[in-house]
Amino acid sequence: MAIRTGTQKRREEILALLKTGSWTISRLARELDTSESTIRRDLRDMDDAGDVIRTIGGATAAGYVEPPLGQRMELQAEAKDAIAAWALARLSDPSVRTIFLDAGSTTVRLAERIRSRGDLTVVTRGLEIALALAVPMGPKVIMVGGEVSTKSHGTTGALSDHALGRIHVDIAFLGADAVDPAKGLGEPTLDEAHTKELIAEHARSVIVLADSSKADRDVPAWAPMPEGWVWIDEDGPRTVP
Repeated sequence: MAIRTGTQKRREEILALLKTGSWTISRLARELDTSESTIRRDLRDMDDAGDVIRTIGGATAAGYVEPPLGQRMELQAEAKDAIAAWALARLSDPSVRTIFLDAGSTTVRLAERIRSRGDLTVVTRGLEIALALAVPMGPKVIMVGGEVSTKSHGTTGALSDHALGRIHVDIAFLGADAVDPAKGLGEPTLDEAHTKELIAEHARSVIVLADSSKADRDVPAWAPMPEGWVWIDEDGPRTVP
């Protein structure tokens, strides 16, 4: 059995931290109780090996890394507010009674705008969304169970699939880590992509809420985005051709 050296162990710890987002050299040094020169040398070697990407004063993990939900809530805030306003207009139709709200930082913005909509039933797999809407005189909230992602705080897995396969909604509002009209909706895991595909099959219409920074990202898993779906970014809605 191979024995890890102190350097190998430290670099594994560095990579694990970088997979949660970008870190500065000084912050890594404090977290790992070592010197900045040691971290700088580790990052140089890890960059040469293709494991990390060095930035000014720090580094991030190579490849796509899903940021934690709390961090994403602060990104593209104005764009997300604009998207939520566009999406809210879709709920003025009195025939819309039951909706699905996906887990994510943009869908949370929409949830905040429907807290007084006691006429709606909201199905969600997002913990923050369920908590935001569980208020007196608010919508009826149905929380879909399953394994909870540490990054998105959304549920996936067999239990989630079982519930979503038996639910029908008027509109499914989906989030996405990436959007490509040819590939579809990009996600960090196959489970996340499958969950979106499953609920979409049980919705009368599907609306994707994603700002323009999500276009053409390179992520590992994709769900199809069929003709007729609507994508709302900060500039408004567009129909998928």
